[in-house]
Amino acid sequence: MQYFTVNDLKDLWDDSSYSQENYEEPIPTGEVIAAVEAALGGYKLPASYIELMRLKNGFSLQRDFFKLANDDDFADACIWVSDIMGIGFEKRYALCGEIGSQFMIEEWGYPEIGICFASTPSAGHEMYMLDYRECGKAGIPKVVHVDQEGDYEITPIADTFEDFIKGLVTEEEAFEDSLDE
Repeated sequence: MQYFTVNDLKDLWDDSSYSQENYEEPIPTGEVIAAVEAALGGYKLPASYIELMRLKNGFSLQRDFFKLANDDDFADACIWVSDIMGIGFEKRYALCGEIGSQFMIEEWGYPEIGICFASTPSAGHEMYMLDYRECGKAGIPKVVHVDQEGDYEITPIADTFEDFIKGLVTEEEAFEDSLDE
């Protein structure tokens, strides 16, 4: 099954040298995927996450906002997303890198509900996680936003990883409705 079309991924990632140096891992093999899943406590990565990482394995985003559905308050209508962690161990911001998922859970106290896979420009004070609480370690997780400054408040964002990726927009798109008013 193919989860993403060319349009879904158009202008998604940033090809800057910073992104390549800090995020982009080699395309993951089956062995690397299995090793990462084991290192992350046995959580199975969604097939859509693996599909995307086989195209570009870790990156900072160009489409770096997620518009929240049915939110009438402009201030809370969009949330910033800065990156997606690659599947691997080498890069600083890979899932199993120096500042990867386990680091955020063990050192920053993020809840043990799944995998930290993306962050915001808040320098670690907000993370996006794959939330396996309802589906178990082998199921299809939801995407949630966790606010460390807000007592680790968990806010559901998308039903699936692919819905999350498809919901990312540019800053201009995120705020165009407010500019029209």
